[in-house]
Amino acid sequence: MVDVTGTSTSRPRAGAVSPVARRVAGGRRNPHVVGADETAPRWLRRSAGVSWRLLVVVAAVVLVFYATSRVQLLFIAVFLALVFTAVLRPLVDAMDRVMPRGLATALALLAGILFFLGMLTYVGYSIATQWNDLARQFETGIGQITDFLESGTLPFTITNDQIVDAIDEGVAWVREHAGDIATQAAASAGSVAVGFTALALAIFCTVFFLARGTQMWTWFLNQLPVRVRESWITAGGAGWYTFSGYTRGTVLIALADGVMAFVLLSVLRVPLAAPLAVLVLIGAFIPLIGAPAAMVVAMIVALAANGLWSAVAVGVGIALIGQLEGHVLQPLIMGKQVSLHPVVVALAVTAGTLTAGILGAVISVPLVAVAWAVYSRLRTLDPPMDEEDAAEGTEPVDDEDDGSLPAGTTPVVAPPGA
Repeated sequence: MVDVTGTSTSRPRAGAVSPVARRVAGGRRNPHVVGADETAPRWLRRSAGVSWRLLVVVAAVVLVFYATSRVQLLFIAVFLALVFTAVLRPLVDAMDRVMPRGLATALALLAGILFFLGMLTYVGYSIATQWNDLARQFETGIGQITDFLESGTLPFTITNDQIVDAIDEGVAWVREHAGDIATQAAASAGSVAVGFTALALAIFCTVFFLARGTQMWTWFLNQLPVRVRESWITAGGAGWYTFSGYTRGTVLIALADGVMAFVLLSVLRVPLAAPLAVLVLIGAFIPLIGAPAAMVVAMIVALAANGLWSAVAVGVGIALIGQLEGHVLQPLIMGKQVSLHPVVVALAVTAGTLTAGILGAVISVPLVAVAWAVYSRLRTLDPPMDEEDAAEGTEPVDDEDDGSLPAGTTPVVAPPGA
């Protein structure tokens, strides 16, 4: 067929190979051919694909953190409820064999509350009975420290006048910022009220988690499609196994640390041994930074009350307790339930502290441990490589794009204008 301009417009015969396909088969680039390489290098396309996927993941994580910050009270309450459930569930399961589960739940909660109140009562009684002696020992200890700073063997000296000037400056700063301090105190009082609200909600949720936890989990699974239930069962089992193991292990280790610290401080005749032991117990719940902070406070009390060598003995003793915890108690109690590298723990605690302060430092490690446990159960591992192969590396892959299609690929022609 010939148009009015004299140009042939005949259509190709059926089965004929078009010039476009011949150019593709010859190795020439054509952007209109499906399956042909793009003009950008392969490494750039791969990097771009990984980058936008990472951006989506980061956006999802930011969204989760933002949503959590908006309902922080709810998040704290649910987290505490899960902690209480993990600690009390073995006791409830044991009593469930001889009594109704509701009664077992009530007795377990009552035992936990009585234990907590008893510990607070003992700490308060210790402070009340030892406060006068401690104040007198503090006065003597501070006098010894002042004398040491004035006429000690240090390369510098601090006179009594300098100490008095520093105290006067501190008092003047407090007077100048009295309004800000009062505002922060009022905010702290509000935080205490919020804390009690979260605790009440946590206890309320714990009752149902302990009494009807299995039924609640079954109800949730029944709301999901059948094809994804097995994955959720696997992920939920791995996550709860890790979280409950970490929580119960941390509680047992904290109690052991508190008892050993109490014995150490009592032997060294450090005042307020019980409150300081409770401080060591609380510090065990904050990885990396909790134990050193408790040790510093105990050393300051020992230094002011009994002198330098008592403070050194307290520091060495608490450091040995930390070594015993890390090398004996944690492997013995937790086993392999929480298998996180110390570098991962340090990064998680740092990130949690920067994000949510002390609360972030406390919850960061169990959250990371649960996420890793779930990922480990759901992933499919390739054959492992040994250290020599990892050190030597693999042969470099040629990422140069020569424009040819991979072997065995059939060129597909896209419609014009695609």
